[in-house]
Amino acid sequence: MWKIWIVAVAAMMVAGADGARADSLSNSVRADLPSLLYLYHDLHRHPELSGKETRTAALLAEQMGVLGFKVTTGVGGTGVVAVMENGSGPVILLRTDMDALPVSEATGVSYASVEPGVMHACGHDIHMASWIGAARRLSSMKGLWSGTLVMIAQPAEETGSGAKAMLEDGLFTRFPRPEAAIAFHDAADMPAGTIGYSPGNTFANVDSVDILVRGVGGHGAYPHNTRDPVVLAAKIVLALQTIVAREVDPQDAAVITVGRVEGGTKRNVIPSAVKLELTVRSYSPDTREKLLAAIERVARGEAIASGMPEDRMPIVSQAEGPVPATVNTEPLTARVISVFEQRFGDRVKRRPPTMAAEDFGRFRTGDKAGIQSLLFWVGGVSQEKWDAAGGDAAKLPSLHSPLWAPDPEPTIATATEAMTAAALELLKKR
Repeated sequence: MWKIWIVAVAAMMVAGADGARADSLSNSVRADLPSLLYLYHDLHRHPELSGKETRTAALLAEQMGVLGFKVTTGVGGTGVVAVMENGSGPVILLRTDMDALPVSEATGVSYASVEPGVMHACGHDIHMASWIGAARRLSSMKGLWSGTLVMIAQPAEETGSGAKAMLEDGLFTRFPRPEAAIAFHDAADMPAGTIGYSPGNTFANVDSVDILVRGVGGHGAYPHNTRDPVVLAAKIVLALQTIVAREVDPQDAAVITVGRVEGGTKRNVIPSAVKLELTVRSYSPDTREKLLAAIERVARGEAIASGMPEDRMPIVSQAEGPVPATVNTEPLTARVISVFEQRFGDRVKRRPPTMAAEDFGRFRTGDKAGIQSLLFWVGGVSQEKWDAAGGDAAKLPSLHSPLWAPDPEPTIATATEAMTAAALELLKKR
């Protein structure tokens, strides 16, 4: 079924190539929407978890091959790299992510996930359909641009490991190294069809920190014979809150959240250890280092104040590799946003950065030569739901919610057009 459909789409693309110059980009995107929606519904029905995106990757690779890209699969696990060389010029990277989340869908849409407990609750299916849409437009408009287009479908964004895996598997050595990297993310707090951007910092550094709070366990009736790690852990949790409040410049964003506390087996047993799991967010490298150093200092200081022996001091460690901040660099951001403003007008909005994570930042930091980068937002909330909520995003399902259901038609149309317009601007013939 898929192969027949892909061949039909390819025939349509070839037939429309001559008309691409005459038709507006938005009109050609609109004409392709039925097939992009078909693809989106299929991807939404068949979500795959991080690192397990085998069906998804195969589907995307097959589509890119039909469009004339040179396709390599299995990069960094299930990653796909599709390259189209079209004369001399810059090398531009367009990225989509592929993975879903361990969330049970409750949207009620007719194309809901058929995989129990797995859902595209972050909108990566929207990303993929729009990425394919941009690839179709660019492959049919080769007469309007010159250079090399590197399109990657990345696994495991939700675990923060996919970009790193692709880089370690030679993304910037086995394939043309880009001068600029562009991606977008659907937004659950913007009306469908609008575009948001944040100059400079847009997603935060993320560190996953564990603190093993050690003590001397014993009977709950004889606490004087123990060194209670539960009480010490409680002191540490409270003391950590003062780091952001009293050690970080109020104009510099930072977050320390203790998301999990684990310890003890029985109410009358004082345990030997308690584990704290933290997420730490920042933008600048200096603030990040300050936070991490302060966490160690606070943990040790509270242990000393509690009379903990030296050999029972807390152990502070990174649970997994840090995810670097995603930065919208200049002059790339100004150049692309200018194109968006000319094309979309007042649908383009500046918005504040977020403390959420996105491993897209690795593509900028993973290359010693330095790569320009831009990640923008595309609103996904239907206008009807947005109006019903009075524009209050707190009344709407958020990303990662089992209720998050983007309005696919305007979201995919806007994202496809924006990604294509950005690439055409950066690859335009001189």
